[in-house]
Amino acid sequence: MNWFAATEATSGGIFEALGIDIQVLVLQIIAFLLLVFLLGKYVYPILMKQVDERQAKIDAASKAASEAQNAAAEAEARVEKLLQKARKDAAEIVDTARTESAALIATSDQKAKTRAEHIVASAKEELEKDVIAARNALRQETISLVASTTSKVVAASHDSKADEAMIATLLKEGRS
Repeated sequence: MNWFAATEATSGGIFEALGIDIQVLVLQIIAFLLLVFLLGKYVYPILMKQVDERQAKIDAASKAASEAQNAAAEAEARVEKLLQKARKDAAEIVDTARTESAALIATSDQKAKTRAEHIVASAKEELEKDVIAARNALRQETISLVASTTSKVVAASHDSKADEAMIATLLKEGRS
């Protein structure tokens, strides 16, 4: 206490003039340093840990947002490529369909022409057969008429006027 008393005597006048008690000031300084020590040892690490965790979460969220933005850009690029490929494929399909339809039309036209030629050829053959059959029938009828006329002419007289009249009559009967 002598030291305090000596210090108090020399500097006591200033502190006393200000109304400060040195012993209380020293105790308050010790209490403040003890409080700073305890806060630094136990409270600040917990607070700093929470601040660090929040900062890590903020960094992670920022990184995730950046990655999501990059992924969205990549997805958009892939979608655009797929759309371009789909458009190209659709154009190729349309071109192929046009080509195939043109080929089918050409094939159908050729088949129709071939069938028409076949029908015309068959009709010509049938017509020729009918003409031949008609000629044969006409020939047979003519032979029959000539034979009938001849037998009637021979049976009647051999007079030329009578023959002519008889042939005319027979021809008229044959036409009717």
